Order: sequence, then structure tokens, then C-alpha cells
Amino acid sequence: MLRHELQPGKLVAGAVLLLVGVLYAGDADGAWETPWFVAIPLVTGGLCLAGAVALVTGRVRRRRRSIPTTTTTDGPGPDTTT
Repeated sequence: MLRHELQPGKLVAGAVLLLVGVLYAGDADGAWETPWFVAIPLVTGGLCLAGAVALVTGRVRRRRRSIPTTTTTDGPGPDTTT
């Protein structure tokens, strides 16, 4: 199975859009009444939150890549003679 890195921004966006879909599915089924204008602030706020999460995630990953790893030279290295 191919592995890929987690993208939390897409996860947040998908969760918000799924929530809006569930709200309107419940309204269509008659379980509750959802006004038509509820989706606009939910989707807008969710996409803004997803963008902020993606921005923070990108900066954290970029910072982790730029930090050099230090190696200790306390003892002899591995034996490379064969």
C-alpha cells in the first residue's frame, strides 16, 4: 500500500462539508428543519479554518525540514573495513 502524508487541512474541509451534507440530509428526511442560509457561514468558516490549518501544517513541516540533524562524534564510527 502506498503511503502518503496526512494533510489536516483537507481533513477539516471534508469534515465541515460532510457536516453540512448531514444537516441538509436530515432536513430532506424531515428529521429537523434547517434554514437554507445555514450552509453559507458553515462552509465559509470551515474553508477558512481548513486554510489556516493547512498554513500552520505547511510551516511546521517546512521548519522541521530546515532544522539540521546533529550527529555525535563521541566514539569511533562504524567499522567500514571488510
